[in-house]
Amino acid sequence: MPRSLPRDEGTDRLTVSLSRGMQLIYKVVETSIVTDEVLERILNQWVQQGWAFDSINFVMRDASKRPAMAFVFFVREEDRPCPMIEE
Repeated sequence: MPRSLPRDEGTDRLTVSLSRGMQLIYKVVETSIVTDEVLERILNQWVQQGWAFDSINFVMRDASKRPAMAFVFFVREEDRPCPMIEE
């Protein structure tokens, strides 16, 4: 069973206290088919692979009440070096 990451009390945001040497990695899944079945499949697929659900954002059309797209965000901790950001 995948380990879920802790969330702030009273919010949906993740509270992450990384262990030394651990890095928080994000996964973004985009879908243009926004149905409950597709969203369930995406959530179940990535959670079973060890990712923790973070959030979902919908892209709305001007002329419709239904979303045109959805972006589903997942996170997990990994033991890998943090890449250097060059300025």
